[in-house]
Amino acid sequence: MQHNLKSMKALTGTNFTFPDQQNFYKGKVRDVYNINNRYLAMVASDRISAFDVIMPEPIPFKGQVLNQIAEHFLNLTKHLVPNWYISSPDPNVTIGHYCAPVKVEMVIRGYLAGHAWRKYKSGSRTICGVVMPEGMRENDAFPEPIITPTIKASEGHDEDVSRDGIFSLGLASEKDYLVLEDYTRKLFAFGSDYAKKQGLILVDTKYEFGIKDGQIMLMDEIHTPDSSRYFYADTYEEIQAKDQQQRQLSKEFVRQWLIENNFQGLEGQTAPVFTEAFINTVSERYIELYEKITGNKFIKQSYEGLLQRVENNIKDGIVGLG
Repeated sequence: MQHNLKSMKALTGTNFTFPDQQNFYKGKVRDVYNINNRYLAMVASDRISAFDVIMPEPIPFKGQVLNQIAEHFLNLTKHLVPNWYISSPDPNVTIGHYCAPVKVEMVIRGYLAGHAWRKYKSGSRTICGVVMPEGMRENDAFPEPIITPTIKASEGHDEDVSRDGIFSLGLASEKDYLVLEDYTRKLFAFGSDYAKKQGLILVDTKYEFGIKDGQIMLMDEIHTPDSSRYFYADTYEEIQAKDQQQRQLSKEFVRQWLIENNFQGLEGQTAPVFTEAFINTVSERYIELYEKITGNKFIKQSYEGLLQRVENNIKDGIVGLG
């Protein structure tokens, strides 16, 4: 029997106060607590955003999926790239090292999809200063992955930026940026190989980085459906040959639903309210991706006493750090 997810409780947000808390930041999806400028406690909520707008309806289990996929890949890639992860004391929580964030999101694309395709379709052949070949179709593979950074916006849409733009705006030194590119390519190569073993194609993704004691570290999430796009590998070639839409596990289908309902985050537009059936579909897709990409069975958390549980587990996790 299918759950009525719309009537379920969801983790829409938190507002805790912890010992030695310096500040609290509410992102589009995550609530972030700075503990004594030494640690960050990051809560993955069930909020969902698209076109850089938070939707009015949350998606049950989404936060747990994001947090546990990120935990999975942070542990698997720590030998490749230093990261901020310390522990995950709760299904929705990660505690990690406090880092000064680099104000650039490192987007890497193996295929012409999503935002890059929308630009290409409009006639543009460059994105973030990178030239895209002529004659490509939607979802074709690039000759080699391209890096298309964006500037993180505190609100509103993130903006494409070129490598030279990053330097001229003082967002990163050339030395640091070369490290960001190197880490991005290493992580994407790992993620692509890992996805292939699971019968998936990692199409594109984004990584966020911070600096602690002069060292660049991977932060936040990695290879989740919010930050990444996946296609099913077994049907990719056949679907491309027919010039049809790829089967995918990502948030793109949410964007497509919104476009069909006349919303692209433009000025004057109001986000449509998700139907119960659509909330069910989105939740199931997130869980499917978790199981497909990790190979693990998803164990649904209880929503009973959720806020108290999350708060207590963060406290215990912080105390354990001394």
